[in-house]
Amino acid sequence: MEKQSLLSLFSSNPDKYYKVSLFDDKGFKRQNCKLCGKFFWSITDKESCPEHDNYSFIGDPPTSKRLDFVNTWKELSSFFRKNDHEIIQRYPVVCRWREDLYFTIASIVDFQRVMNGKIVFEIPKNPLVVPQMCLRFNDIENVGLTGRHYTSFCMVGQTCNADAPGGYWKDKCIELDHSLLKDVLGIKSEEITFVEDVWMGAGAFGYSLEYYVRGLELGNAVFTEFEGDEHNYRTLDNKIIDMGAGLERLSWITMGSPTSYDATFGPVFKKLVDTIGIDIDSKAEFLSRYFRIFSENYSNYQNDPRLLKTSIAKELGLSYEALEKIVLPFETLSIIADHTRTLLFAISDGSLPSNVGGGYNLRIILRRTLALLARFGWNLNLEDIMDLHIEQLKSMYPELKEHKNDVRTIIQIESDRYSSSKVRMYSIANSMLEYKKGPSVEDLIRMYESDGITPDLLLETGVIEKIPPDFYLKLAELHTSHESKKIPVIETVSGLNPTRLLYYEDGSIREFDAKILKILEGKYLILDKTAFYPRGGGQEPDFGSIEGIKVTDVIKQNEIVLHKVQVPSKDHFLENKIVHGIVDNVRRRSITKNHSATHILNSAARNSLGSWVWQNSAFKDEHYARLDITHHSALTKQEINQIERTANEVVQRNLPIIINVFERSNAEEKYTFRIYQGGAVPSNNVRIVNIEGWDVEACGGTHVNKTGEIGLIKILKTERIQDGVVRFEYVSGNNAFQYVQSQDSQLLHIAQSLGASKEKVIESFDKVTVENDLIERKFRMLVNRFSDNMAAIVSQKATKSKSGLKIYGIYDDEIGDDYYIALGEKSIDIDPFLVYVALVQNQERIKVIVFVGEESRKIIKASRIAKEISLKLGGTGGGGTDKFAQGGGMDKSKIHNCLKNLDNQLTGILDSSEKNG
Repeated sequence: MEKQSLLSLFSSNPDKYYKVSLFDDKGFKRQNCKLCGKFFWSITDKESCPEHDNYSFIGDPPTSKRLDFVNTWKELSSFFRKNDHEIIQRYPVVCRWREDLYFTIASIVDFQRVMNGKIVFEIPKNPLVVPQMCLRFNDIENVGLTGRHYTSFCMVGQTCNADAPGGYWKDKCIELDHSLLKDVLGIKSEEITFVEDVWMGAGAFGYSLEYYVRGLELGNAVFTEFEGDEHNYRTLDNKIIDMGAGLERLSWITMGSPTSYDATFGPVFKKLVDTIGIDIDSKAEFLSRYFRIFSENYSNYQNDPRLLKTSIAKELGLSYEALEKIVLPFETLSIIADHTRTLLFAISDGSLPSNVGGGYNLRIILRRTLALLARFGWNLNLEDIMDLHIEQLKSMYPELKEHKNDVRTIIQIESDRYSSSKVRMYSIANSMLEYKKGPSVEDLIRMYESDGITPDLLLETGVIEKIPPDFYLKLAELHTSHESKKIPVIETVSGLNPTRLLYYEDGSIREFDAKILKILEGKYLILDKTAFYPRGGGQEPDFGSIEGIKVTDVIKQNEIVLHKVQVPSKDHFLENKIVHGIVDNVRRRSITKNHSATHILNSAARNSLGSWVWQNSAFKDEHYARLDITHHSALTKQEINQIERTANEVVQRNLPIIINVFERSNAEEKYTFRIYQGGAVPSNNVRIVNIEGWDVEACGGTHVNKTGEIGLIKILKTERIQDGVVRFEYVSGNNAFQYVQSQDSQLLHIAQSLGASKEKVIESFDKVTVENDLIERKFRMLVNRFSDNMAAIVSQKATKSKSGLKIYGIYDDEIGDDYYIALGEKSIDIDPFLVYVALVQNQERIKVIVFVGEESRKIIKASRIAKEISLKLGGTGGGGTDKFAQGGGMDKSKIHNCLKNLDNQLTGILDSSEKNG
């Protein structure tokens, strides 16, 4: 049963699913669309549903008020507040409470959590309304073109649990939404049409009523009543109202402007237009007419908008070029306004443009924006445009101003990277002008992926005439959601109570008695309770013993803990037997310190680098730990030192680490979504680890009681492991002290070798380095002088082979290869017929050095000789040019034979060349 089948099922019983009291009260009649068969409710008689209507509100709004984007929200929020709804702040656009999504794609996602593979709804206030900013990247091509598409948009979410205090169901929902349109915006009831539909989400679905005015869908009231899928479903324990209305469209319907971008970005547009000096106001009537025609016909031309524009130009009495000259600047300004707003929200909420994950789509729209600015030659600064957005939205989203400087930093870094690569990109683009066949969509994607070349840049350089309509869609689809994590299952465990977790009840427990409930595969023990911490959240498991048998692994499946033991005799462990467990205390303490150190280090990095720093992943074992953070660049030595110093200051302050369990919605409200450093929490009860005054995270791991117990945190290494991610490797506690002592011992050894004290080791090292450089320079001078004299002797000693070549071969195990390279180069300068071969002992390896004079190069190449001799010496081959080549091998026993048979080897090479030639 697919969506259409569900719609048919619900529509077959409209009185049960779709009819509401308002329809009787106001005289809405159920009608059937003659074009598509959909059912809809309207006061006036109609032949077709509003999906086939034109945007007749453009230039003629049906409302009594004219409201821009922000003032529309003020009217809406005031209305819902008066009707007993709690107005809550938006959730982040980076969806960290869902492992399957990068970004918040709808307002209802705010309240959806995944538990045991199933979606549950957690609504913090009942009922509520949220001005949720949402990000979607499946319509990038349509932004600016259609007048209504966005990569970021505000979905006004009207949400409630119908079965909880304060909740209501469909009658009141539709009554409120109708009242909003009629009494607040001033739209007559005769203008409103409700269309029957079905909404299907992740694990839950319901019937819905979409409401339209003059062809424009303004909102969709979903009555989520069922869970499961279309094949197997049941009624939810709590029915959920999920009404989502587009704030951009609600504002647009009141303004009647040519596009929704005019209403949404009004003050931003005005400033941009003034800055670049283009006249749009005088073209308002023309643009209204153009976009009205465009919207009427777009569905028939989605695969070729250029053809539609050509048709519209003819209808308006213009050439295609004349139409584009008017329309294109407006479309481009709309793209720039949309993309910069998307970047502003995403970066403010902690996402970075990159070439992986959700950041991939951010980099796409950022580089597209920069390419468009360059193409039009507009002197607009992205950071300044974002400041305009912040100013416009300050009453709705005051938090944006807090991240203003961080956003500027990231945008500047990304813009500089793009600029620094433009010379290379233009070079590639210009080289493509030679080819008559234009690149395919797949070619364009490959060029963007490998070289960052946007199609806008190719359009600018004349490589392509138009951007394929599905380019950005295909590109965005490459990185739309997280890959699901597959957890291996040992064996299906059912009918058992959850394991009692003693390590949460008392973190000091190391010995305990417990009953064996079940034994799986002969080596996995399930106990009724345990003090063994299982692998999870990046923390490695406890080791120890049960009844003297080693525990080598501990894992958790749902609420059951499994202990892997070294395979004992069959009668050693029996179900229902009481056993004694001992946890390895040294290992537990070490891992515990590393885990607490991870929290400290993560916050130290964020405080030192910027608010965009989030934990990307972490690993905590007994002797080693690592932390991956989101950051735009590799760290400097100064940044590493600052982070380490800050982390150890927190250790020295001996801050208490307080652990409490909260209901998830309360934890999110109290501590914000920063708690999700380690990812989503699959439970309604969230364990919060609070390093008082420093860091708060949702975490299931083990921790020290005070930061001072850690002793010391030492960063061993940092590296940029992928675009946008930096890795720390570090140790703490005794491991850190041992590392410092080891470093100190090595420093002492170096100092003694230099004949200096530890305090003056750097000074002594610098002195020795200078002296060594001087000796090396003198040695090179001597080599050059000595080789000058020897070069003439080499030519004299060279023997003429049967192949006609003059050959000189030598082996040495005392003098370095610098001398023999200098000697060979000078020898062939003196004698152009010479083939020079030197085998030089270099520790365990024999180095092969070959020079061939100018005349001999006409028949034999140095690279071929070096390769053949290297193979004889047990090497893998050599490399170089016709004149000079090197190689080597390890087989010393073949040295004498190589030199003795040099003539035969060269003859063999010549013979082989003649055959191949």
